[in-house]
Amino acid sequence: MIWANLLHLSVNMWCDRECDDWGTSNAVGRPYMRFEKGLWDELKGRMRDAGMNMVVIDLGDAVKYKSHPEIALSDAWEVDYLKEELASLREMGLEPIPKLNFSSAHDLWLGPYSRCLSTPAYYQVCSDLITEVCDIFDKPRFFHLGMDEETYGHQQSYEYVVVRQYDLWWHDFLKLVESVEAAGSRAWIWSDYIWHHPELFAERMPKSVLQSNWYYSEEFNEEVSYVKAYHDLNAQGFDQVPTGSNWSTPVNFERTVEYCSKIIAPDKLKGFLQTPWRGTLMEYRDLHLAAIEQVERARKTLEK
Repeated sequence: MIWANLLHLSVNMWCDRECDDWGTSNAVGRPYMRFEKGLWDELKGRMRDAGMNMVVIDLGDAVKYKSHPEIALSDAWEVDYLKEELASLREMGLEPIPKLNFSSAHDLWLGPYSRCLSTPAYYQVCSDLITEVCDIFDKPRFFHLGMDEETYGHQQSYEYVVVRQYDLWWHDFLKLVESVEAAGSRAWIWSDYIWHHPELFAERMPKSVLQSNWYYSEEFNEEVSYVKAYHDLNAQGFDQVPTGSNWSTPVNFERTVEYCSKIIAPDKLKGFLQTPWRGTLMEYRDLHLAAIEQVERARKTLEK
């Protein structure tokens, strides 16, 4: 059973300009890392002690990729340093999984290529990065591609808005999956495409893709459309890692575990993912620690 936490090296994934709609230091893109190594190390130890076994790392532009150093932040990690950190995580019993979000709503980290979507140059850069990251992580079991919230509503505060639709969304998504599988990993995505396109999702989504539907509120029943997606994914036979968060309420993660462990087939329920959605910064330390404590309680309750 996967008990995972999402941590960020890069947070360049929300908004491309200063605006009042975003209220945290995460929100607006910057040319440097917003990351504190001391907190990272503390959280690693706390996750280990809480019985967690996986960390999903949002890499973005916080790595000096050899294939595309031009996208790196000024203080991005060298590849060799990242490999040392991955080895440290493994020694602590935490499986490191890479995440690069290729949704047009969350790809500010791609630098100039975030404004080249669906072009030959874009496809090549995406393939290069996926291949290199899989090599850095030594063929990780999973590769999280993000792909959430690609709508106008989620980008209405941006200067530059792109929404891929219909066959183009599927074409680009499946090219990403192909690159992941060619590199020896398994694609993992946020499942919210199913909320608005349930029939297309059922028809075209490969069963090989690991699904993380997400829902961050308190009420759990099938009448809530976002909760219904857990039922739909189960009925369609997808492997799932349901995702909770303490973004809006401290009770969500434990309720996610309680609800989903009852309604998802045991052989399709691969684990759970916690997503604090804050940078790895001391100003968010209490929220990060609370997120881990919530996972620990949920795990112990489920394993009784």
